[in-house]
Amino acid sequence: MPQTAVAGSDTGLTLKELARRHGLSAAGKLPSLREYSRQLWAYRHFIASYANAKVTSSLGKTRLGVFWQVLTPLINAAVYYVIFGVVLDTQRGVDNFVPYLCTGVFIFGFTQSVVQAGIQAISGNMGLIRALHFPRASLPLAITTVEIRNMLASMAVLIVIVLGFGEPITWEWLLIVPIFLLQSVFNAGLALAAARLGSKVADFKQLVPFVMRMWLYGSAVLYPVTRFSDNLSGWQLNVVEANPMLVFIDLMRHALMEDVPLAGSATVLWLEAVAWTLVVGIGGYVYFWRGEKGYGRG
Repeated sequence: MPQTAVAGSDTGLTLKELARRHGLSAAGKLPSLREYSRQLWAYRHFIASYANAKVTSSLGKTRLGVFWQVLTPLINAAVYYVIFGVVLDTQRGVDNFVPYLCTGVFIFGFTQSVVQAGIQAISGNMGLIRALHFPRASLPLAITTVEIRNMLASMAVLIVIVLGFGEPITWEWLLIVPIFLLQSVFNAGLALAAARLGSKVADFKQLVPFVMRMWLYGSAVLYPVTRFSDNLSGWQLNVVEANPMLVFIDLMRHALMEDVPLAGSATVLWLEAVAWTLVVGIGGYVYFWRGEKGYGRG
């Protein structure tokens, strides 16, 4: 009898230790950021497979299939050129406007596609989330992977356009790779943040097209970046020129084209690009991780 009491007492006192010893944890407990990252890495093959499935399902039923990955930004660039370059004559101030415009459209479209798809990464996959256990960040990261693949094809077309309009190949073309990598990490952070917002606030999906349109107009995609310095000054100009999309677009234009107007010096643009990548990439990841245990509920 005394031994039973002692055993019962020991069991009560060491319950957490016993559970920890056998790898048990509280249901719904948020894993540490390090542990969550480790789990996410273990699911890297699932992310790649899910991305492949997304591409197949979205383009497999169309006649042109994967060619739409390239045709979409080309059609957008053609429409913007007719309206803004010809009708509104925004090309004044840029010597080679077509590559300038196409670079802006392609680079902005990369981020726009990630955000628009990311907003539904959780809310559009509730059946999968409720049926299977896996780190939910796999979904927005898979979407980012899809758009990275699409953008690689678009970049090949963009390079042909740039060369076709007389821009020479220079050593600065080597900078295309780090610029693309920085924007990809930036986009992943945006996708993660948008996924959590979309899972919590259904109406946020309706606002995204308006937000992206305003962002487009504020990123000097359709007109020379010098229009900002011509009409703004002081802190207002500094805020506008610190726009991350303007920074990435300017860097890519600087890499692909000669004598292109920029919002600031190349050094400042690189520092801003790195800063935005760290803030949005890491911040978006942490923000999504903090809501991990709530996805799929309700």
